[in-house]
Amino acid sequence: MSFSLFSPVSFGRFWQKKATILGLLLLVLLFGAGTAASSNLVTPTISITSVARGESVTFQTANYPAGQTFTVRMGKMGTQGIGGIVVGSLNSGNGGSMSASFDIPEALQDEYQIAIRLDSNLGYYSFNWFYNNTTTGSVPNPGSSTGYTGIPTFKVTAVTAGEDVTITTDNFPANMTFTVTMGKMYTRGIGGIVVGSMNSGEGGTLTATFDIPAALASDGRIAIRAQTAHANPYYAYNWFYNNTTNDGSSSGNGATGGGDPIYTGIPTFTVCTVSKDSEITILTKNFPTNQAFTVTMGPMYTQGIGGTVVGTLDSGTNSSARYTFPIPDGLNGAYRISVRTQTGHLYPYYSYNWFYNNSTTMDHCN
Repeated sequence: MSFSLFSPVSFGRFWQKKATILGLLLLVLLFGAGTAASSNLVTPTISITSVARGESVTFQTANYPAGQTFTVRMGKMGTQGIGGIVVGSLNSGNGGSMSASFDIPEALQDEYQIAIRLDSNLGYYSFNWFYNNTTTGSVPNPGSSTGYTGIPTFKVTAVTAGEDVTITTDNFPANMTFTVTMGKMYTRGIGGIVVGSMNSGEGGTLTATFDIPAALASDGRIAIRAQTAHANPYYAYNWFYNNTTNDGSSSGNGATGGGDPIYTGIPTFTVCTVSKDSEITILTKNFPTNQAFTVTMGPMYTQGIGGTVVGTLDSGTNSSARYTFPIPDGLNGAYRISVRTQTGHLYPYYSYNWFYNNSTTMDHCN
C-alpha cells in the first residue's frame, strides 16, 4: 500500500497533464483502496489498450483482488469517473490481470477525452482516462491519435548559476512542441519568460538546455515550465536552485540550497508492518537527506494533518530507511489510521499514507 504524494512547491516537483495540479496526487494515475481482510495490500490499476472512437474502450487490469464485482463508469475528463454513467460491471474472478471492453455511452461519444472508473463492492477502485480516438496498443503517441495515458514530467539535471539549466524529460507525449518558460519561484513558470522551445520527437525521455534569462540570473530559486499550445495543454513544471551543480540523481538538502545537489524527487513511504493498537514500521523512499520530520497519526481521511505527534524522523544520509512509531492511545480501536511525515519549513517536505489497524506484514517491503 503505497501512494506517491506531492509536497508543496518548495519541495519542488508537481507535474500533471490535462488535469488539476493535485490530480496526481495523482499522480500516478490510479489509486486503489484496500479491504479490511487484506494482509497484502496492493493497488488495482487499469491500462487503456485500445479505443474505437465513440464506440468502445478496452483496458487491461493489474493487481485486481479476486472474487469481486466492479461497477464500471465513464464520465467527463477530470472527474476520475466519479458519479459517471454506469456502462457495465466486471467480475474479477481469480483476480490479477484480465482484459475487458465496454461501450462508450451516447452522452460521451463526442467527447475528446473520457474518464473511466471501476469501483468494487468491497471498496477497491481504480481509474484512468483515454483519448476518444480509434487506436490499438498502449504506446503513448497522441500526435498520431494513440491512447496516451501518462503524465509528462521532467527533472533538473544540471545548473550553471545565472547562465543555464539542463532538464531531462520522462514520459513526454510524442510529436509535440513545448514552449519553455522560467519565472519567479512559486509561479510554476506560469506567465514566465520564454527561454526556448523543444519538440518531443518520439516522446519519452529527452534532454535539453536553456539559458537563464537576465531578469532571473540573480534569483536564488527559479521555476521552469514546459507547455504545449493546445486549449487543454500538456505541461510539466519544476524548480531549481540557481547554484552551479551537475547531479540530477542525488537527494541533497533541497530545503536550504547552499550549493547542495538538486533534490529532484518526491518523498514517499510505505507502511510495512502493523501491530494492532501498538505500532507500525514504515519504509521511506527518496527522502531528502539531513532533514528532521515530525511524524503524526490521525483519523482516516485527515492525511495526518493536526494529528497526534508519535515521534520524529531524522533522515540523515538515508533517503530510504525503516522507522517504527507507536499508535497513540487515542486511535486504539480505529479501523483505519492516517500517518504523516513533515518537516518544519515554511514550505515543508511532507508525505502521508494510511493503514488498516490490523496486525499484518506487507510483502512488498521485503
